[in-house]
Amino acid sequence: QVQLVESGGGSVQPGGSLRLSCTVSGYSARTYSFTWFRQAPGKEREGVIALDSVGGKQYAASVKGRFTISQDDTNGTLYLQMNRLKPEDTAMYYCAATKRSILSLRASSFTYWGQGTQVTVSS
Repeated sequence: QVQLVESGGGSVQPGGSLRLSCTVSGYSARTYSFTWFRQAPGKEREGVIALDSVGGKQYAASVKGRFTISQDDTNGTLYLQMNRLKPEDTAMYYCAATKRSILSLRASSFTYWGQGTQVTVSS
């Protein structure tokens, strides 16, 4: 059973940076694809940035040029580096995984989800 655990959230001022981590366990081969999602109060869950099993990436327009995704090849930990943060980036951030090799920002494409980590951008 794949398990995902996010960490690294917190409060930051506009223009600041944060790096989120997603510890991945329960899978033995790098055939999975991942996406970071976020959800602000009263809004739908939004796909932010995707990584497929061969290193392909897809970005939401709202974060392109500011956010990057990477994965540690030694232990599978997924990272979301967020730079030049804005108040509208405030949300609960989730990592999600699927066994398929896809690039998707749609929540329905993913089977496995973490519990989320809160990011608040405020002055």
